[in-house]
Amino acid sequence: MNATASTAKPAATALSAKGTFEVKIGPPEPLVSPANGTPLFKRSLSKQYSGGLVGSAIGEMQLAGQPQLGEAAYTALESFVGELRGRKGSFALAHLGLMSGGKQDLRIHIVPGSGLGELAGISGELMLRIEAGVHFYELNYRLA
Repeated sequence: MNATASTAKPAATALSAKGTFEVKIGPPEPLVSPANGTPLFKRSLSKQYSGGLVGSAIGEMQLAGQPQLGEAAYTALESFVGELRGRKGSFALAHLGLMSGGKQDLRIHIVPGSGLGELAGISGELMLRIEAGVHFYELNYRLA
């Protein structure tokens, strides 16, 4: 029987962190749009996370459409710095949100390669829900 050492890295374990966050969204500012084109806007973001994810994030969203009619889209990037279950570092989140026909589709992913400090190599997805004005998150992630 021959024994050989494996050089393959073990697969990262799927982990989860839950909690709440407070968000402040700045007023809409117009972006350059073509003459007679659909107006585009940007808004600043500022967040405070608590729970399994503790820290702050700042970012910017871009919007188009008519959110007051339930027909719109937004993209955003935010940069988080703080702790995730005691590990200090930072990472970025990328958002894509679509609203149409009374339905919403929101996807928020950790930006590949954005993890720094003890969060280097992080990957995953953040889900959120809003109940009675409170923002709840669940971050499902892996650390390399």
